[in-house]
Amino acid sequence: MNVEVAEKTQSNQGVQVISRAADILRALKNEHKGLSLGQIAERVGLPRSTVQRIVNALQAERFVMASSAEGGFRLGPAIQSLAEAGRINIAEIIRPTLAALAKQTGETVDLAVYRQDHMVFVDQVVGTHRLRTVSAVGETFPLSTTANGKAALALLSDDIGAALIARELGAAETPKRVLSDIIREVEQIRDTGLAFDIDEHTDGISAVGTAFKDANGLIYAISIPVPSHRFEGKKDRLCTALLTSMDEILANL
Repeated sequence: MNVEVAEKTQSNQGVQVISRAADILRALKNEHKGLSLGQIAERVGLPRSTVQRIVNALQAERFVMASSAEGGFRLGPAIQSLAEAGRINIAEIIRPTLAALAKQTGETVDLAVYRQDHMVFVDQVVGTHRLRTVSAVGETFPLSTTANGKAALALLSDDIGAALIARELGAAETPKRVLSDIIREVEQIRDTGLAFDIDEHTDGISAVGTAFKDANGLIYAISIPVPSHRFEGKKDRLCTALLTSMDEILANL
C-alpha cells in the first residue's frame, strides 16, 4: 500500500468515526434519563463494542456523561456549551430586512419573541413619520390582544393556544371578546399569515403582524404598529410589504 492510498484509507476511517459519533449524539438528543450501551447500539445499528469505544472517547471530551449508576449515558456539558456558542442571533440576522421594511413603509417595525405566555420585544427599527409608535425593547405584551401575540398563537397547537387565551381572558377585569371569537381569528391567521390589532391593546394604535419559527423552534413575530387614523389607508401596502419581508427572512434562515 503506497502512502497516498494509506492516507486516503485513514481519512475515510476518520470520517466514519465522526459520522458514528454524530449518530450516537443524535440518539441521546432527547433521552434526558440516558440510554445504556446496548440501547445506543440498537438505535444506531452498531456493535456494542464499537459504541463503547466511541462513547468512551466522547465521555473523555465531556460530550457524553454517565446518567445513572446502572451504566446509562446522556449528553454532557460540552454539548450545551457548543450549542450556546453556536446559537444564531435572529435579531442580528434579520435586522437589515426590518430596517428596509421600516424605510419602505415609513413606520416602526418591531421584533418580538414568544416566552411561555407573553411576547417580549427584542428589537425595533423606528419609522420616519413624525407621529409614530415606539415601545421599549424588553417590554412584554399579551398574546390575545396584540398583532404579534395573535401571530404567535397561530403557530401553537390548538390546545395550548386556547389555554393561553382563556388565561388572559380570565385575568382581564372586563374582557372585550369571548374565547370562541379569538380562536376563530387565530384559525384565519393560519390561512392568511397575517394578524391584526385594531385598537385592541392600546386605543389609537393598530398593527399588523406575522410570525415564524427559527431552527430551534422559537417563535418570533414581526409587527408594524401604526396610529389608527392612518392605518386603514395603508393597510394593504403594509400587509404586502410585511409578507414580502417574511419571505425574504425565511429564505435566509
